[in-house]
Parts: sequence; structure tokens; C-alpha cells
Amino acid sequence: MPHPDLLAELLDVALDAATRAGALLRDGRPADLGVAATKSSPVDVVTEMDLASEKLVLELIGTRRPEDGYLGEEGADHAGTSGVRWVVDPLDGTVNYLYGLPSWGVSVAAELDGRAVVGVVAVPARGELFQAVLGGGAFLNGQPLSCRPAPPWGQALVGTGFNYVQHARVHQAEVLHALMPEVRDIRRGGAAAVDLCDVAAGRLDAFYERGLQPWDMAAGVLIAREAGALSGGRPGEEPHGGLAVTAPPGVFEPLQARLDELGAWHD
Repeated sequence: MPHPDLLAELLDVALDAATRAGALLRDGRPADLGVAATKSSPVDVVTEMDLASEKLVLELIGTRRPEDGYLGEEGADHAGTSGVRWVVDPLDGTVNYLYGLPSWGVSVAAELDGRAVVGVVAVPARGELFQAVLGGGAFLNGQPLSCRPAPPWGQALVGTGFNYVQHARVHQAEVLHALMPEVRDIRRGGAAAVDLCDVAAGRLDAFYERGLQPWDMAAGVLIAREAGALSGGRPGEEPHGGLAVTAPPGVFEPLQARLDELGAWHD
């Protein structure tokens, strides 16, 4: 287990970075972004805000922990020398952000020797700040989190997401078509980091997705695990880009097995 002082320092940096970047995105978003182009297109504005958020996070981490590594969605990849690597999504849920939907956030995780030890997800439009430290539990706005107790399989509310690549979406729809009649219902929130935190908060019974990147799930998986969830890929695997499944015990096992049977891990 990492030294408590190091974990406390990493958590402080993560909270500062996610909170500041979230405020930048919230306060800098034009009110008419989804309907009127203030530049060449609304998408350009979103891209600019995404890059500005990552710049803020990079500079903050670089100032406070200059020897650490960094992996970010917008292309930043630096090995570092300390054994700590930051894995950051500066704007998770860009389409939600463009349309003015509230499920978007900033995801900041710190890995030590390849293992996530700190995770923070800020969801500014919902006024929420999720955090977890390895072995220390998960919290929402300072209050402890725990997953919802597992319902019967047929009563599970399952979150998921879809790829932007057409052929991948077709197969994902086929998997969903088979799964949907077996469970209570399906939800598609549009931001994996937020969905994982919603599993931690008991708002979803499970979440799965194919095609996630490390920055999509590094913080959210830790937060969900610290709230009592299990997570993995195919049976016996850690969650990865091929398949990530997260749910409390009792839902995780049948969902993972069913997704494996349905071939959710390939296109």
C-alpha cells in the first residue's frame, strides 16, 4: 500500500485539477453553444474548451509534481520518473457538453506503478465531486458512497455506451437487443466516467462498454470499486478497451458471463 502522505498529496492534486478544470468548462461554455456557431462551428468551441481544460490540468500537475508521468485524451503522453502517472480525460462527454446535457465531467486518476490509487471525477453541471483513494472508500461531495445492493438479474438497471465507428455500433446494438429483454432497462448516459460514478452512487445497477480508453475509466473504476463494485473485462481479465464491466457482486457475475456469451468483447 502506498504511503498515506503520498496518497493524500495525490488526492489533493487530483481534486484541485478536476475542480478547476470543471469550473473552466462550466463557466466558459457559451449559453447558445448547441444552437449557434460563435466560431466556425460549435464543435470547434468544444474542442477549444477540451484543450484548455487539459492545458490547465497539465500545468497544475507539472507545477506541483514535475517528475510524474501523464496520459491524456488530447494526446499528451509523458513517461515521468517518479512511478506516478496521471491519467486524465479533460472533458468526458463532449457531445453532452455540446448539447447542454448535464452528464459531462473531468476525470483525473493517479496511478502508481500501473495501478490506480487515486480517482476524482468532477461533474460541474450536477454540482458533484466524486473521489476515491485505494483502500479508503469512495465519496460524493464528502459523503460516503456505496453501490446499490444487487437486485435479481431481471430487475437490473444497466448503463452502457456506444462506439462512434459505424460497424462497431451495429454489433453493439445486436448485443443490446439480446440483453434488453433480460433486464429491467438500459440507460445510455454518454459519459463513461460519470456512468461509473453513478454505479458507485447506486443510480445504476451496472455499467458495461466496449472501446473505452484508459482515461475514460481509470478514475471511475476505482471510485466504483471503492464503493463496493466489482469490475473486469472478459472472465478473469481486468477491464480494458475490449470490454469493461462494473457492477456490485450478484449483478457483475451474470452480466459479465452474458456479455461474454454475446460476444460484446469484439466487433
